[in-house]
Amino acid sequence: MTNREIDTKRFIKRAKFLFSQWKSPSNTELFQNTDAILLLIGENNGENPYGKSITLQTWLVGGPLYQTLVLLTPEKITFVCGNKKADALEKLGCGMIPVEVIRRQKSIETNIPLYTPVIESLDGKRVGIIVKDRYEGSIVDEWTKALSNSERQYEEVDITPAISACIAVKDDEEMRNIRMAAIVTSNIMMYYFTEEMSQIIDEEKKVSHEKLADMTEAALEEPKYEKRIHLPVEIDEKNDLDWCYTPIIQSGGNYNLRTSAISDDKPLHSGIILCSLGVRYKYYCSNIARTYLIDPTKSQEKNYEFLLDLQHKVMATIRDGAKIKEIYNKALSYIRSKRPDLESHFTKNAGFGLGIEFRESNYILSGKTVRELKNNMVLNLSLGFSDLDNTDATSGQQKKYALLLADTIRVTNDLPVTLTECNKRLNEVSYFMKEESEDGDIEAMDMNDRTQNNKILSFTNKPQQHKSVASQRTSTKSDITAKSAILRSKFRSEEQDNESKEQKRKDHQKDLFAQKIADGVKRFSEETKDDKDDNKTVFRKFESYRSESKLPREVRDLRIVVDKRNETVILPIYGAPVSFHISTLKTASKSDEGEFVMLRFNFVTPGQAGNKKDDLPFDDPNATFVRALTFRSANTGRMAEIYRDITDLKKNAVKKEAQRKEMADVVDQDNLIQVKGRRPLRLSSVYVRPQLDGKRLPGELEIHTNGLRYQSIRSDNSFNVLFSNVKHLFFQPCDNELLVLIHIHFKNPVLIGKKKTKDVQFYREASDIQFDETGNKRRRHLYGDEDELESEREERRRRASLNKEFKGFTEKIAEASHDRIEVDIPFRELSFQGVPFRSNVLLQPTTDCLVHLSDPPFMVVTINEIEIAHLERVQFGLKNFDLVYIFKDFHRAPIQINTIPMSQLDNVKEWLNSVDVAFTEGPVNLNWSMIMKTVNENPADFFKNGGWRFLSTGSDDEGSGDESEAESEFEISSEELEESSSDDDSQFGSDGGGDSDSEEEELSDSGEDWDEMEEKAIKADERKLKREGPSAQPQRKKVRR
Repeated sequence: MTNREIDTKRFIKRAKFLFSQWKSPSNTELFQNTDAILLLIGENNGENPYGKSITLQTWLVGGPLYQTLVLLTPEKITFVCGNKKADALEKLGCGMIPVEVIRRQKSIETNIPLYTPVIESLDGKRVGIIVKDRYEGSIVDEWTKALSNSERQYEEVDITPAISACIAVKDDEEMRNIRMAAIVTSNIMMYYFTEEMSQIIDEEKKVSHEKLADMTEAALEEPKYEKRIHLPVEIDEKNDLDWCYTPIIQSGGNYNLRTSAISDDKPLHSGIILCSLGVRYKYYCSNIARTYLIDPTKSQEKNYEFLLDLQHKVMATIRDGAKIKEIYNKALSYIRSKRPDLESHFTKNAGFGLGIEFRESNYILSGKTVRELKNNMVLNLSLGFSDLDNTDATSGQQKKYALLLADTIRVTNDLPVTLTECNKRLNEVSYFMKEESEDGDIEAMDMNDRTQNNKILSFTNKPQQHKSVASQRTSTKSDITAKSAILRSKFRSEEQDNESKEQKRKDHQKDLFAQKIADGVKRFSEETKDDKDDNKTVFRKFESYRSESKLPREVRDLRIVVDKRNETVILPIYGAPVSFHISTLKTASKSDEGEFVMLRFNFVTPGQAGNKKDDLPFDDPNATFVRALTFRSANTGRMAEIYRDITDLKKNAVKKEAQRKEMADVVDQDNLIQVKGRRPLRLSSVYVRPQLDGKRLPGELEIHTNGLRYQSIRSDNSFNVLFSNVKHLFFQPCDNELLVLIHIHFKNPVLIGKKKTKDVQFYREASDIQFDETGNKRRRHLYGDEDELESEREERRRRASLNKEFKGFTEKIAEASHDRIEVDIPFRELSFQGVPFRSNVLLQPTTDCLVHLSDPPFMVVTINEIEIAHLERVQFGLKNFDLVYIFKDFHRAPIQINTIPMSQLDNVKEWLNSVDVAFTEGPVNLNWSMIMKTVNENPADFFKNGGWRFLSTGSDDEGSGDESEAESEFEISSEELEESSSDDDSQFGSDGGGDSDSEEEELSDSGEDWDEMEEKAIKADERKLKREGPSAQPQRKKVRR
């Protein structure tokens, strides 16, 4: 700390805040009427780096000052310390708060008299101290001896809760430090521990928990791991990073969910693995804990899914003003209602406050803490279940297990913000071991490596593996069968597997529908009237003139005046000029009647036929309105001129209004902060879509501190893209494509040139036509096929080089954004054809979206914004079907993708199910504009009456009953079947009574000819006609006899 300069502005700012809280009348009881605050800090013994005295001192001056006495009084702040610390602290005296620095010497006897004025200033006063902080060292001995030699006395009171309350709310600088610490913690968990752990399990190495913890600890300390853990560029001094505690790694049945747990010397066991990491930056702490499941059982998966759901529910209750005990009690209530069997296994608290002090004891999230949360507090939300029984255990180490999930979060006025972004979904932390089959062949291979080991670990959290855990389990056997000699045969076991797979999909869809309805009811039942009013169109008021003096001079003649400047038509009514804004005019018409010209003005009024209610709101619809005015004049030339001016004015007003609505959601981006001190990373010779004004020219894409800059070779053509407005970042390789591209989808539209866009794309053409066809030294020795083979190899190398260059640049963009942006790559193997706009294109799913990026217009549909998907025109005999996406924002128009080949139906269903999108299907196209209008009128009643279940009448889940009923109308009843069989028997008997039994068998086995079937159909129709009456008689064509 002595080597770093103290920030004077920060010290003054925080000291003033501490004094204001201390002397505030509302905090009198909290500070217990203290007259002074005394911090006595001795030697650094390393056992308690998070003492409250050290925390307050670090908060004030930016770091710990050991062997230092600090006395805060309303008049001044006094420091008693060594010479080096005194040199740094004396600079604080230049500020608004008086600072006194007393220098200690090496001799204790010389130093004792230095404390005399300090002790005298405390005589007879109430002094606030930190009771639990007890230090040792020479300064403590000096203070104790000086106090005993003096006759002065003072009263000590504990002010630990008051100090905790003052430093609990973080300022902007503190939030930046905690955010940096959280990023580093998350990166070590994702890029180091997860990979090392999976490699150890995969290769069956014997590595102890303690050894793996030491390896993880070294990842932060050794320079060779900086690139691997994606150390943020904002961290200038790596010495500012340190571990809050030694990493805690546990497995094999012995689990301790407390933060004081340690990693033992037992080997890492394949099963349930817990890892807790905590890194601090500039003394500000962060924490994360994850559970990794190796070959989990159904009950373990179910319990982990519930833990994720519990974290989501708890975070929904954390916000400014929430009481801590209510948060914990609501979590317990949710466990009792959903999973009462887990209540006794739940942790005793749900986390604690976080900051300079790792575990803020006054802000523990338990049922006993009565404090309230405030905006910009930072918490470690830690939820877990311990001592759980595994009934499917195959070894003693698997009989007991625990689940733990911890994140660093920031309290806001709304939902909290998670600072430790790391994989935690079930399919991201689950791993499955694929054993060898009996004949020695490997059952499955990893999609990335395709390596053949004795045991291969299938990682569900890799981006190439899009399927759910259940689909991965069932796909193993089918993959091997597809590679065998018998390609099309099916055994009973395989049919049962397919049926169980279909049943699982149906069950999953039922669960999704139930969740959708529950969420919809909760969402719209809690919606207030103000929330509903926010979605209504606001009445726009128009003001043509502020006063009568602003009217044009022409109105004195009491004639019709068209004021183009103020977009107003002034009409004379009863001798007075009355102004009408052009927006209030619906239409104007001119008609000739003999020598006169009639000019009629029709105004916009409520209740008019053909008006769109939502587009024409009125301040008071019950007021009296002028619907129409008619003027007659013999001056045909003037009336024609007025009519022409009004028509032109109306056209311009409509055009301006359309432009206003078009640009309403366009945002103004902040300024780009350019990189200083070094050259920015560049990607050269790239083109941009949408194209900038002028000729199509290449340019350079640069990465800066808070965004990107595209600069064309023409200096006047450039634009910026800020990371804060980037919603999705895609990299599409040039495999099977003409372009390699980087695509950015914005959160809000921006203006690029003069065009409004929500997507921007940087690309380079993969095909290279600029090569020498006249021959060169190489071509003289290559003839025919060799020349073509060489050109193909060259093209493959060029495409691979382009993919590597663009992918690397995309990853650098993600790193520069501090991992706020993730790179998404389309899965071409999951693609399907469709018509989202006017042309048939290839639609490719990604991890988070469904996209079409190859040609404009682009399409990017975010999966988590989808409420439900509906498959239309799904019926036998059709070659294509349609897909409609309804969004969670019901005011957003649904997206329809037409003409998808019917052969892709199962693939589309499987993909939608794997990404947790509820879907239905039906035989016809629906009028979605009317459906969404009905839903938006009263969403709460819509969900209470079943929600989207009305769409599932034709789906696989609920349409089977209707289908069987429809088919029964065309089936022959048992009575009709007996009658027809008796008639047929008598007919055969009359024609051939002397036939033997063998002949009868031959007749029964042989097929009936056309005439016989025609006769049976006629008789069946006659019987049906007798039952239903003549009104049901169909018109039949004349049949051949």
